[in-house]
Amino acid sequence: MSTVSSFVPTRVHRTRLMHIWRSAGWPCLDSIEIDLLAAELVRLDTDVHGRDTLHLTSAGIQFLANARRQAQRAASRHDQLGDRMATQLRGDGRVVWRELSLRAFVAHPQTLQPPLDADRPAALAAVQESGPASLWPTPEHVANPKADHRWRMARPDLFSLRNTTVEAYLRPMVHEIKVSRADLLSDLRHEAKRQAYQWLSCECYYVFPASVADPAEVPDAFGVWLLHGDLDTGRLELARPARHTPRTLPFAVWMALAKATPLCPDEDLAQSPLAPLA
Repeated sequence: MSTVSSFVPTRVHRTRLMHIWRSAGWPCLDSIEIDLLAAELVRLDTDVHGRDTLHLTSAGIQFLANARRQAQRAASRHDQLGDRMATQLRGDGRVVWRELSLRAFVAHPQTLQPPLDADRPAALAAVQESGPASLWPTPEHVANPKADHRWRMARPDLFSLRNTTVEAYLRPMVHEIKVSRADLLSDLRHEAKRQAYQWLSCECYYVFPASVADPAEVPDAFGVWLLHGDLDTGRLELARPARHTPRTLPFAVWMALAKATPLCPDEDLAQSPLAPLA
């Protein structure tokens, strides 16, 4: 049996402490609260009517403050800009997920390269390569669409949907976060990656500081968000809207969303069981 001194709070314990801090402290009477009480991070108070409530001790408040400072130091520039963009999207009434692993059906890398002789029609090329025995392309020379495509895993920085009950209004979007010019140019050279994002969304955007690149350097099909100023107080500007393409989410994407948890601001973490006293 572990002692109080060896107890190491987990993310679940930290989340429960935040819930108690923001509420009147109605207890859930579960094992998480047993851990917190034993570690003296919370205390159990009983009012004159015999009702029990939980409140943070000085040690609990100090633990939350330290955890917050560590999280702020650990957040990279990429994460900070991603948080800014996610906040913007949530304010626009969208549900946002971060770094989902989604399957996309994209063209095979070989089909993305231009042919050696771009002026020669594909059918004529097939005839010429088959020799004089055949006048027209035989079935084996006819391209198979499925053979020219393959499944690819995509991990968009931000994937979002409109908060709606009508499927036609979902308007899925992908936002790619870039904080350096090298990262942006590397992404723009990756044709298959861009195709995967377009296959998954109606609109795809690149988000980067205004000093990184000019919007004209990004292909016309993609929208651009610019950050003017620093990461904490800078202003986000829609420099160019993305080209809209109607898109229906595949079943596999719905399953991935069902298994994932959307982003939510800290103020949305309060639970109804911990509501204020009447």
